[in-house]
Amino acid sequence: MGFHTFDADRADKLEDESRYRYLSREELVEAIDPEPDAALADLGSGTGFYTDDVAPFAGEIRAVDVQSAMHDAYREKGLPEDVSLVTADVADLPFGDGDLDGAFSTMTFHEFASEAAVSEVARVLRDGGRFVVADWSGAGRGESGPPVAERYDRDEAVELLESAGFDVERADERPETVLIVASR
Repeated sequence: MGFHTFDADRADKLEDESRYRYLSREELVEAIDPEPDAALADLGSGTGFYTDDVAPFAGEIRAVDVQSAMHDAYREKGLPEDVSLVTADVADLPFGDGDLDGAFSTMTFHEFASEAAVSEVARVLRDGGRFVVADWSGAGRGESGPPVAERYDRDEAVELLESAGFDVERADERPETVLIVASR
């Protein structure tokens, strides 16, 4: 798999509403199903495109990105009050055990997915916490997103999540993306 990161010099592309073709805000919020006081993390938040969509439905969101330049772009755009920026690698999250009610990753799972990173996500989620992954699929055509060789297909992603102790509740292979809902 690829493990590349999206070029921060192209951060403006992350604000393109055509991204909803692959994952709508309604579909994401429904998959996360947050309580109004939920503490969530957006893993690979970039400019906060999807973070902003989820923020009204949660108590707080920690926008995690490995690139501080992405946080700079998000700050420039403007942050919702309940969003805090965290510069960190997903394999080394600065949160305590069970600190979060849920986490989500939109089109970034292929950038960080490893046994160590997925186990780290499991560590910071409370029992019953939900992890939603929407990403480019290895079974896709490659019409958009990273090269197909850098992606996980549904079965590979499910296997990685299950090996970290997640129970996969839903795993949908779509024409270009995969949507997985798992719980700890």
